[in-house]
Amino acid sequence: MQRKDSRQTIKIKILSITVACTILSCSLQQEQQQQHTGGQEQGQGLKQDNDRTQTGSPTPVTGSLESKLLESGLTDISTLDSLILVELKYSTTDNFVGVDVYGDLTRCYLQPSVARMLVLAQKKLSERNPGLRLLLYDCVRPLSVQQILWDTLQKPEDLKPLYVADPKKGSIHNYGSAVDLTIADSEGKPLDMGTGYDFFGELAYPTKEEELLASGDLTEQQVNNRLLLREVMTSVGFTPIGSEWWHFNAHSRERAIELFEIVE
Repeated sequence: MQRKDSRQTIKIKILSITVACTILSCSLQQEQQQQHTGGQEQGQGLKQDNDRTQTGSPTPVTGSLESKLLESGLTDISTLDSLILVELKYSTTDNFVGVDVYGDLTRCYLQPSVARMLVLAQKKLSERNPGLRLLLYDCVRPLSVQQILWDTLQKPEDLKPLYVADPKKGSIHNYGSAVDLTIADSEGKPLDMGTGYDFFGELAYPTKEEELLASGDLTEQQVNNRLLLREVMTSVGFTPIGSEWWHFNAHSRERAIELFEIVE
């Protein structure tokens, strides 16, 4: 009798284990199916994001800095002209500070009227040299970033204003009314301007170009590339400065102060 009961007990335990294993197996299969489906959905989401990028649609706005720029009424240049290229140098470590000071900001924001001037400049460039594109290195620059650049620049105090505006006075960049840029070919490669961006020295001075050309420090092609950039930008109202071939103002500092609020 005890042996029979033992055998029944064993059968019941085996049956219980079998049922439990079956339930666990189903659960694992369901979980794997959900993971597979979720992975497919994620992959589809990534593909949709890639598709949006390839078609030139704006990426979603992220970051507190970018939100601040939008709240200030500034315009993202990419929404006006997809030909204009943007490579914000202060959103990388490829700058004279060697530090990313913009974080996740990757788009160029300007005052709406200034952005429209830039679109006209691209149009002029395309008319003169089809395939060439403006390439923006810096646009609006918040005052907080201006302070970082000023503090980091290793130059005597009396020479600093040649390269970075004193934050106490404010830069035209701080009002979204100045741009740093170059010209790129149809593949996005910058034309040879004789120096890179943010080069500190006379080789970057537009006022010294004739002298540098005569001495052989700049080639005729390098000077011609700079002249093309200046001609296109000045034809729509931008003004160059004497110490940086890449910098152009849409307004004087006084006029920018009258028209716009500074971006902190």
